[in-house]
Amino acid sequence: MTTGCPSLIGLYHKLRDAWSAETSSQWRSDNPAAGQCSVTALVIQDELGGGILKTDVNGAWHFYNQVDGRRVDFTMSQFDSPIGYDDLPSNRQEAFSDTSARQYELLLGLVRSGKRPS
Repeated sequence: MTTGCPSLIGLYHKLRDAWSAETSSQWRSDNPAAGQCSVTALVIQDELGGGILKTDVNGAWHFYNQVDGRRVDFTMSQFDSPIGYDDLPSNRQEAFSDTSARQYELLLGLVRSGKRPS
């Protein structure tokens, strides 16, 4: 699968359209990426492959991806200040510990169908 800019941009827009209070209990209309990092990292890995990474942000794990040797973090906008990335290796099990199967299945389904939450 290609991971060029149009593919990344398109995936970002699908994710942003799909994020809701149903995909993260921390979601807010003024900060749609809030609390979406783990579920988003899982979906990005499903769609683009690569690995899941994590870094400590204010005492909590923040999950994101590494695809084709590049850091991909579509949820960094949830934070007020720049992230000091540690790029620590993580995995699906750790990311799943921060979300639910229901949230994951919903986000993955919405991204793959291109639909918005109802």
